[in-house]
Amino acid sequence: MSRKNFLLVPIFLGTISILFAQETEIYSHDNKAFQDALALYNDQQYQAAQTIFEKVKASTTDGEIEANSAYYSANAAIRLNQRGADKMMEDFVARYPTSTKRNSAFLDVADYYFETGKYPYSLKWYKKVDQSAMSYADQERFNFNNGYALYASRRPKVAERYLSRVSTSQKYGSQAKYYLGYIAYEQDDYDQASTRFDQITDPSLNEKLSYYQADLNFKQGNFEEAIAMAKKQLPKSDRREVSELNKIIGESYFNLNQYEEALPYLKKYRGRRGKLSNTDYYLMGYSHYKQGDFEGAIQQFNKIIGGTNSVSQNAYYHLAECYLKLDKKSEALNAFRNASQMDFSPEIEKDALLNYARLSYEIGNAYEPVPQVMSSYLEKYPKDEHQQEIQELLVDSYITSKNFEGAMELLEKNKGYASKETYQKVAFYRGVELFMDGDYEGALERFSKSIKSADNPVFEARAQYWRAESNYRLNRFEEALSDFTLFQRNTAAKALPEYQELDYNLGYCYFKLKDYATAISYFKNATASDASGEERANDSYVRLGDSYFVTSKYNSALSAYNEASKMNGPERDYAAFQKTLCHGFLGKNATKIDGLNQFLTRYPKSSLRDDAFFELGNSYIKSNNETQGLQTYDRLISEYSRSKFAPRAMLRQGLVHYNASRNDQALAKLKMVVQKYPNTQEAKQAVATAKLVYVDEGRVSEYAAWVRNLDFVEVTDTELDNASFESANRKFAEGKTDAAIRGFEDYLKQFPTGIHSLQVNFNLAQLYFGKDQKDRALEKYLVVANSGSGEHTEQSLTRVCEIYIGKQDYPSAIPYLEQLEGMAEIVQNRTFAQSNLMKGYYGQRNYDKVISYAEKVLNAPKIDNRIKSDAQIMIARSAIATNDERLAETAYQEVQKIATGELAAEAWYYDGYFKNKNQDFEASNASVQKLAKDYSAYKEWGGKGLIIMAKNFYALEDAFQATYILESVIANFSEYDEIVAEARGELALIKSREAQHNSSVDPGN
Repeated sequence: MSRKNFLLVPIFLGTISILFAQETEIYSHDNKAFQDALALYNDQQYQAAQTIFEKVKASTTDGEIEANSAYYSANAAIRLNQRGADKMMEDFVARYPTSTKRNSAFLDVADYYFETGKYPYSLKWYKKVDQSAMSYADQERFNFNNGYALYASRRPKVAERYLSRVSTSQKYGSQAKYYLGYIAYEQDDYDQASTRFDQITDPSLNEKLSYYQADLNFKQGNFEEAIAMAKKQLPKSDRREVSELNKIIGESYFNLNQYEEALPYLKKYRGRRGKLSNTDYYLMGYSHYKQGDFEGAIQQFNKIIGGTNSVSQNAYYHLAECYLKLDKKSEALNAFRNASQMDFSPEIEKDALLNYARLSYEIGNAYEPVPQVMSSYLEKYPKDEHQQEIQELLVDSYITSKNFEGAMELLEKNKGYASKETYQKVAFYRGVELFMDGDYEGALERFSKSIKSADNPVFEARAQYWRAESNYRLNRFEEALSDFTLFQRNTAAKALPEYQELDYNLGYCYFKLKDYATAISYFKNATASDASGEERANDSYVRLGDSYFVTSKYNSALSAYNEASKMNGPERDYAAFQKTLCHGFLGKNATKIDGLNQFLTRYPKSSLRDDAFFELGNSYIKSNNETQGLQTYDRLISEYSRSKFAPRAMLRQGLVHYNASRNDQALAKLKMVVQKYPNTQEAKQAVATAKLVYVDEGRVSEYAAWVRNLDFVEVTDTELDNASFESANRKFAEGKTDAAIRGFEDYLKQFPTGIHSLQVNFNLAQLYFGKDQKDRALEKYLVVANSGSGEHTEQSLTRVCEIYIGKQDYPSAIPYLEQLEGMAEIVQNRTFAQSNLMKGYYGQRNYDKVISYAEKVLNAPKIDNRIKSDAQIMIARSAIATNDERLAETAYQEVQKIATGELAAEAWYYDGYFKNKNQDFEASNASVQKLAKDYSAYKEWGGKGLIIMAKNFYALEDAFQATYILESVIANFSEYDEIVAEARGELALIKSREAQHNSSVDPGN
């Protein structure tokens, strides 16, 4: 190791007296005033002397006395440090050019300034001296003083010239050699410095030389001699020299590989101006490292910040090794990465990159995708002895980081990197990932690729099962049935947990295909299976009841619905309602009425209450209890005016009155249907029934006048209207999409408010939606959604909301979401509305409503984990936005349990965030590491997590980790301005603190 030492202990030269020549006799006898002034001057009473000299100068007629008076007056001014003293001396020289004291004046003034330490002033006057006119003694003094003044003014090369002239002087020789030696020392000419110092014989100077000679021996590699001389000098040195001597001894032991002896001395070194450097920390860290004290080594190595030299690369590599020895792998990752990014030692660079790649695979990497790390190694070191290992890790890294799509692309381009079985598994896992994200088309494609690469029968069976599920979600029930059947025949399937759900899924496929008889057998199997679980068994009983119901096996349906009711599942209200319908179809009208009244009492919040009121009204009418029937219809209309049953109930009231010959009451009800629910099928039927009433009473003209004001009734074009609709609808039924679209569009041009206009708008919307023409579909769905209650209103509202949400247009979606929530009969549609109202209000920063809707979603029956995690995340984000961190922490903990993908990444970030807030720094780092390993695809959360990790490390007194992480964030996350800005702020704060005790740290860089 080599180093420079700039410690200078100046040698004081002693007083250099200015000797004045003995005055001639003329001054002793002829001019008493001049002699008195001179006496005062020699007694250093310069002020009094100057006053008399000035008077003599002004009054004498003797030119020599006048010149000498001017000379001494100017000299006195200089010694009194008077303003303009230099000018007085220059005036003397100019006015008395022939004075014998001209040269003495220059030399005297220069010597005076030299004595007072004003070396730039002395050089100015030495420059004026005529060296040829000086005595030998004056020449020696001139050369030494001028040389030292030049040295003190940092002009060592010129100083050498003058000092060399007196290096053999008896008076000045030792001092000149001292400074000539020190000049050589400062210029790293250690041989010349040593030679000069060895020639010094002055004991007072030798005392000071011991330090420099120790340092010279160190710099010349004579470490044992350096140790001996430095130890000898230690007791004689001041505090500053003691620090430097400890450094010489410590580094000498270090270079002799005597690390145990080196460490105590290295620790006593106080640095320059109280600050150690990166090299100083390295020496101490390496000494600990060589003794197996890895904790001690880390405490020194991790103070090396911002190093960009071979020492730093070496330090970071050994720091990484120390971290590994103590099983601190995330810390080792950073240190290896830093060492691998320096090229001072190719061997360290390569080995550090290899270890960085291995650790990235093992624990994850928040800076860059793990596969990218592996690929970088393979590109930099092709045909390396570790090639196969890194290739295998590369494939596995895609899998462990859940980048299955990347793994598929890699394996499709590089088939030799892994087996067909590995590709099969990767394709399967990517399919599951897409399935969970709701991309069923994408999932279907990946499952098919997995099946084509079938090497492992277990994964072949699983891919068959999940491809079936994907087809089912896409309403491709025939394809789903085919895949479920393939799965059923696969001998590997029976050992899989998915097999336990097969009867249930087959039952649903047949149910959707309207093969109810086959569906019944599978649902019966599902209800009898112990593996189904209570929720699935309950749902199987309900669907079994439905299958019996639609095949008119009402007793069997009743039995199945009874079993479902006993299990207290989410559709218990539906089962109870269906039971009443069964009683009705079995001719037990009184039982049906009792059941419906019990249903209305037991299920006050059921979405089927409007259905129940309608059925109850119908049942009362059927039982000839007209009054109860009409009252029940009234209650339905009053409480559920937006229900599709409201216009039906009102129409039924009209028919009851008509059948009872209460024509006026009948007309009033029928006209009310038309007024409140125009454009609905019920309104059209009301018009037709009203026509019968008017005809019965012979009031046809009144009917005609009334109908003319109805814009949805074209009395004269009815037949043409029906014919046009039937033509287009036939194409629609035959699956001739383009022809159906043309036919329905032509219908609306002819009959924009025709009898079938709502149905046509809905059909067109469905067709456009199927062709992914969302904007055109939206226009038609809006017509149906805004028409009031009708057969297709709920589905149209759902589609309107879905399209607006797809555009992220929540302001437009919210009114329709609210409408859907209020009138939805299908539970899933209500949950859909509530979950998106939650998101919409979050965008509007209406956090109270966000939390309210999130709680509604969480209380909804039969919701999957993805929707639950959406609700919890909305609660958590709203809590963060309103600074309710306690609620946020609880909500994120719930998210963490069930979320996948980006929501899980967010939850793990906040897990680290809250643990940092609670000063649980180690646990916080573990959470960030989990984020880096399992969710590296979500870079923004990774970057935010790294800043938390940096804060943790600094709190744990690991400045290297903290600064390195922040610098890496700044370098690798430039696309996220807020993250980079926060990293810069944290880094500046840490560097300003570290710069207070580390001289290698630049707080402004």
